[in-house]
Amino acid sequence: MTSPSEHPQDPLHGMTLEKILLQLVEDHGWDRMGRKIKIRCFQIDPSIKSSLAFLRKTPWAREKVERWFIDDFRRKQRSRCSEETQENEGL
Repeated sequence: MTSPSEHPQDPLHGMTLEKILLQLVEDHGWDRMGRKIKIRCFQIDPSIKSSLAFLRKTPWAREKVERWFIDDFRRKQRSRCSEETQENEGL
């Protein structure tokens, strides 16, 4: 098994589908998720359990969720780098 330090550019490394969903729900909520990715398990009585069941059986939907997570992760990384640069320039 490889260590996380061997995959610094892969935001999905070590992430389970459940962790990905929990993070997206925390960051965006079910309503936004249901608008962005139009699947019933995000729109009607959403739950982690029903979403996991659907996404595990539906590769195209899982790919959309993973792509959103990666894009979100990279956006947060850029934002953090930008904030650190501004702090360092202010010193």
